[in-house]
Amino acid sequence: MSNNLATASVCIEPLDLQWQQKALDLAKVLNLPLGGDADFSLQVGALGIQLQSQQEKNVGALRVDFVDGAAAHRRKFGGGKGQMIAKAIGIQSGISPIVLDATAGLGRDAFVLATLGCQVTLIERQPIIATLLEDGLVRARFDVEVGDILQRMVLLKGSAIDLMSNWLGVVPQVIYLDPMFPHRDKSALVKKEMRLFRPLVGDDLDSPDLLEKALVLASHRVVVKRPRKAPIIEGASPSYSLEGKSSRYDIYTKRSLKE
Repeated sequence: MSNNLATASVCIEPLDLQWQQKALDLAKVLNLPLGGDADFSLQVGALGIQLQSQQEKNVGALRVDFVDGAAAHRRKFGGGKGQMIAKAIGIQSGISPIVLDATAGLGRDAFVLATLGCQVTLIERQPIIATLLEDGLVRARFDVEVGDILQRMVLLKGSAIDLMSNWLGVVPQVIYLDPMFPHRDKSALVKKEMRLFRPLVGDDLDSPDLLEKALVLASHRVVVKRPRKAPIIEGASPSYSLEGKSSRYDIYTKRSLKE
């Protein structure tokens, strides 16, 4: 997520007295106030941790859920290895690459890749988004249906550029990037998470550096997700692209995944 300095204010809010201590602990970890006036509240309750806009309460709270809702529907009916993201990553019979999702966000794409058999390391640098993602991962690990999938997902918090520059783990075969693309559409058609994300994280203005580091680290390919009509990221040109109705995947190949 973004390298912009967020100007939105955030407080921590327990939804019930029994969550007061957990909320206090979270406030200390994130160095945020417990209660008070703020643009957003990070709420702690029985269903987990969720983000609520205090300016647009009609938007509803945002919580990471890998068990039910959209994630469950996509897991069951999303098209499996026929999905465009699977083709872009290079998933096929007998090939489930080791993937680094360097701009994890809410972890939806990483969950799809893990569902399809990939080992996925996720990086998220925005502390509040990382907190939501971590909470969703922890809750899902106890679920009978998706617990095994979650064993293939590991979260790292921090700057993807710094972590990739000093990588200590297994070298990822594929690095996946989905940087926040600059736009100013504030209509009701914008997805809820985007309306909540943008005031907090801004735009990813360091995408060229991110791509450069990814191309050095990845052993086989780098995949960049972009809006369909967006320009390519400044720097190296992609080897080829896969284009859908609203999104495009730019693929930078280094070697065949069959090697």
